[in-house]
Amino acid sequence: MKVYNLACPLDHRFEGWFASEEDYLAQQDKGMLACPVCDSTEITRMPSAPHIGKSSSAELAMPKTESENLSGGVVALTGSDHSQLEAQVQAAFLKGMRELMGRSEDVGDSFAAEARKIHYKESPERSIRGQTTLDEAEALREEGIDVLSMPIIPALKNTLQ
Repeated sequence: MKVYNLACPLDHRFEGWFASEEDYLAQQDKGMLACPVCDSTEITRMPSAPHIGKSSSAELAMPKTESENLSGGVVALTGSDHSQLEAQVQAAFLKGMRELMGRSEDVGDSFAAEARKIHYKESPERSIRGQTTLDEAEALREEGIDVLSMPIIPALKNTLQ
């Protein structure tokens, strides 16, 4: 099993697992490799070093129990561990966002009005997304309309479409 550090032109970094180097090269030649964040197929193999696991360092970085973490313990990551975790979290977040966007209709600035129409059965029931103010979102919640507020992340906005 070969594990390679890969990156796309937007510098999204991720790992690829392959049966052999030939398997990696064949998949790259066929355009089968894609960035999990932006779906680019322009993938570059990055330099990597072997990882040697040490149980003592892992025990120092991670709290021993969940209750320790909840009571103020800190999980600390450094170096490649942090970079890999950050890339995995980013990829998972963007994958979830793409799924949500793919299963919902963008109603833009008329989100609050359309959510009310759906709630009061004046429009067909469906998943929608759009923009509204914090006050309007709270008013919708007070009316019993389920609303999930999500931040707009300008740096990621173009990669979600």
